[in-house]
This record gives sequence, C-alpha cells and structure tokens, in this order.
Amino acid sequence: MDILHQRLAKYTLPQECIEQGIYPYFREIEGKQGTEVEMGGHKVLMFGSNAYTGLTGDERVIEAGIKAMRQYGSGCAGSRFLNGTLDIHVQLEKELADFVGKDEALCFATGFTVNSGVIPQLVGKNDYIICDDRDHASIVDGRRLAFATCLKFKHNDMEDLERQLKKCAPDSVKLIVVDGVFSMEGDLCNLPEIIRLKKEYGATVMVDEAHGLGVFGKEGRGVCNHFGLTDEVDLIMGTFSKSLASIGGFIAADKTIINWLRHNARTYIFSASATPAATAAAREALHIIQREPQRIQHLWDVTKYALKRFKEEGFEIGATQSPIIPLYVRDVQKTFFVTKLAFDKGVFINPVIPPACAPQDTLVRFALMASHTQEEVERGIQILVSVFKELELL
Repeated sequence: MDILHQRLAKYTLPQECIEQGIYPYFREIEGKQGTEVEMGGHKVLMFGSNAYTGLTGDERVIEAGIKAMRQYGSGCAGSRFLNGTLDIHVQLEKELADFVGKDEALCFATGFTVNSGVIPQLVGKNDYIICDDRDHASIVDGRRLAFATCLKFKHNDMEDLERQLKKCAPDSVKLIVVDGVFSMEGDLCNLPEIIRLKKEYGATVMVDEAHGLGVFGKEGRGVCNHFGLTDEVDLIMGTFSKSLASIGGFIAADKTIINWLRHNARTYIFSASATPAATAAAREALHIIQREPQRIQHLWDVTKYALKRFKEEGFEIGATQSPIIPLYVRDVQKTFFVTKLAFDKGVFINPVIPPACAPQDTLVRFALMASHTQEEVERGIQILVSVFKELELL
C-alpha cells in the first residue's frame, strides 16, 4: 500500500456511522423533490431542500427544459468563451441583471464556480479579501485561489470587520464578501453597516444571494433589495439550484466589472457552459416567481408559522430570519441520531456538523418551501418534538 492509501485508510468515520445505522448522507430520493418524497419505499416529508419557491417539480419548468433540449440538444460541447454561448444564455443574463438591479450578468455552469472563479479575479497580490467567518465554502475556496491577503471577521461582528479594514493599505482593493442569508443558521448579513464601512474605507462589496433570491425583497429579488441597498452593492451573486429550480449560477455587476470577468474568470472561460435544459428551466422559474407573488407570500406564511411553533415547543433556533430554521443539538453524535430518528418517523432533515459549523454549534436544518402546507409543517414539528424529547434534547 502506497503512502496516499495508508493515509486515507485511516479515515473511517463514515464506516463507523454506517455500522451504527446513523449515516445521514447520500440518501436516495426516488422521484421529484416535492413536499413529500419516496425513499426506499418510505415516504417522508421533505424539510431538507433548498427549493424555497417549490418549483423543482413544476410542470412549466420541466416543459421548458424539455423544449430547450429538443431545440438545442443535450449540451453545448464547449465553453461560453468559444462555441458554448446560446441565445438563451444571453437572454437569461439580461433578465437576471434586470431582476437584481445591475447593468449586466454572467451565467456560470454552477453556483460554486461563480464564487471560486470571480473572487480571485477581482484582486491582486497587494489587495485584500475580507470575509465573514461563516461564509459558504465556495467563497472560502475562491479566496484560497487568490494571491491577495485574506482576512476574516467574526460572524456579523461589525467592530471586527472595521478592525480588519484598518489593517488594509488605503490604496489597495478591499473586497468584502458575505452571504446575504447564511445557509446553515438562516440569519442575514448586516448589510446596512457593511455598506457604511465600505464607504468609510473605500471598499468593494460582493453579496452571495444564493439563499436570498426568491425569498427576500420585492418579487424575491434578494437581500440587497430587501435592505434597499442594491445600488451600493458592487457585485451580486446567485445560484439556480435553490429558488430557480435548476443548476447553475450568475454574477451581476456594472459593465466595467462584467467586461473584466467575461474575459478573465477562469471557471467561466475554461468550463463548459450550462446545458440548454438547465438554462431554460432557470429562466422559466424566474418568470414564474415574478408572475406569482403569492408563492413567496405563502413561503413567508409557513415560515412565520414554523418559527412561532418551534419557539412554543422550546427549541433553540438562534437568530434565523428566514425559511432556514436551525434546530440546535450541540452534539455531533446526537445530531446524527436526530436525523436518523426523524427519518424513521417520516421527516427528512439535514445534519450540520463541523466543518459547516463550530463543534459546539451542531444542528439539524429545517427548511421551508412555498409548496409546504401548514398541516405538513405542523406534522413535521410534532415528529421533531417527539424525536428531541426521546433524545432528552427538549
């Protein structure tokens, strides 16, 4: 056995969890992701999805993808830079730019490659990237690829952000990158204060709206719109894999920034472009969101109901302000047991353990969709109450 295999063979945690019957990953879903899914002959309520608008199984979205495949084929066989640009890519980019309130947008094949491709191209070796310490892994990997100095500030701690800004050379680029909605805890970035500090220190701000689009702001335009600060934010990033019921991502900004990224972002010009089906599906989802404001209103109705009920039952849910509701367990093994028992009783939720959170902050993540009914939410809560009580967590 070579050195690599010797080293990797020591990683046995997954096998240990499988032996205990509490391994919570790669569970196979046998159909569309609706509010209830079939898994190995077992029907469970789905509270582990990021499909906030509930459109992944919508026939209009599905039909748009099918129609695009018939017209354009199954793939583009190249990058956007060369032979992979379709007219529907350009149309979607124009519509996304208008939706989030920026001059232009670029569509990437995945949301992860937006952050990992855009961030390192905005800064040089004498510049700075400043991130919230709970930013998404794609932001973390983007900063790792950069030659700039990387600084972190404590989660939503504006005094610490200012301390980091004071370390920066005044004439260097200071790129502040934050999640609009933090995907595990469900709280929002303190965007008003970030913008105040941006102006004071001459910084540039990029907001990841992966979990904000389709949820916050007018017609679901995101957290930047929600705070009325779209014009003050320099770059807005979003994904298609949540509210837009597809796969892919985009960056939106002014013409100067987009012109640079279009010709320099490596994950854009050296990756195959998004498939016709994924592009058309995201575009149709975007149209539906704007045509059906009642969809987002219902999402907030069930979210407010769930927040109220979890508080009444005594769950610790932190500072969430979104359809992402963390139920804190604060023990890795018990987090796995909560996930397993909930599944056995008919609820699909996701465990969150290090490195996605601090060891003392382990939780299960309960996420709402616009397609959930209040009755389904109440059923899910009752099951989780029984699980938490069984494990003496309530």
